[in-house]
Amino acid sequence: MAKKEIDWSNIGFGYIKTDYRYVSNFKDGSWDEGTLTTDDMITLNECACVFQYAQTCFEGLKAYTTEDGHIVTFRPDLNAERMMNSAARLEMPQFPKERFIDAITKLVAANADFVPPYGSGATLYIRPYMFGTNPVIGVKPATEYQFRAFCTPVGPYFKGGAKPITIRVTDFDRAAPHGTGHVKAGLNYAMSLHAIVDAHKQGYDENMYLAATRTYVEETGGANFIFVTKDGTVVTPKSDSILPSITRRSILYVAEHYLGLKTEERPVPFTEVKDFAECGLCGTAAVISPVGKIVDHGNEICFPSGMEKMGPVIQKLYDTLTGIQMGHIEAPEGWIHVIK
Repeated sequence: MAKKEIDWSNIGFGYIKTDYRYVSNFKDGSWDEGTLTTDDMITLNECACVFQYAQTCFEGLKAYTTEDGHIVTFRPDLNAERMMNSAARLEMPQFPKERFIDAITKLVAANADFVPPYGSGATLYIRPYMFGTNPVIGVKPATEYQFRAFCTPVGPYFKGGAKPITIRVTDFDRAAPHGTGHVKAGLNYAMSLHAIVDAHKQGYDENMYLAATRTYVEETGGANFIFVTKDGTVVTPKSDSILPSITRRSILYVAEHYLGLKTEERPVPFTEVKDFAECGLCGTAAVISPVGKIVDHGNEICFPSGMEKMGPVIQKLYDTLTGIQMGHIEAPEGWIHVIK
């Protein structure tokens, strides 16, 4: 199949309609067999539960063209498991892991001509999501649901290289203790929109959210933190209200097993942040975004790695993980799911 006529090197990180999407409906206690469709529109009752009580969750992963020409995805089994956990927390039916992987495989294969070529810097972003569809006016879970997945080619998250960003410590809370911060619920991201718009107005790229006690580092609106100590130890915050990032878990494995670094996943007091040598944000979109400066109510914390480029350890982590994803470096067993 011929690739679409797209200027792959110059597309942004946005939505481009592709030919097919996957749809499966839950009714009377079970999921139907699911299908691919060319219809990108959704029609719902005005009282659908997703509109009234935000009963929805989603995932995000990518498909790549590797150096040897295969189309692959990265650890989709973990996305499937995380979506099952999100659904359980939101009182939604779980879409089975095997069916999730099968849906992603069929979706990407059907849109193979939208997968950017190797070396273009672009990828195919995949968005699975689920929502309550039947009318609900009293506060309760829906009884009918739809699982969907679409994909869109996207350019690199950073144009011209990953320059370190500046973030601020915000007074807003991302998630409540014992709430839904550990699952990928749409409502978590709705809560972060005002804070990120306000941060941008103030000249910052992102927010650092602290725990409710205002003493421990949590995450940003859409990414986990990763720190590097002055002796080269890779540290990530641990909390029951942090989303279990697949990228973060992969980075910790790469740090220990590929680079021989010491790793720690533990609560990180905010008072310790000033002592780190490097800082970054990790997630599907950019893999790792370097952080050069954190501003805490006017007080600046500037990392020794500076504002011009990634620090040396974070650069090695980025190069190794993206090398695994693109086929330069041999992957741990089960990490790469080959589609074609």
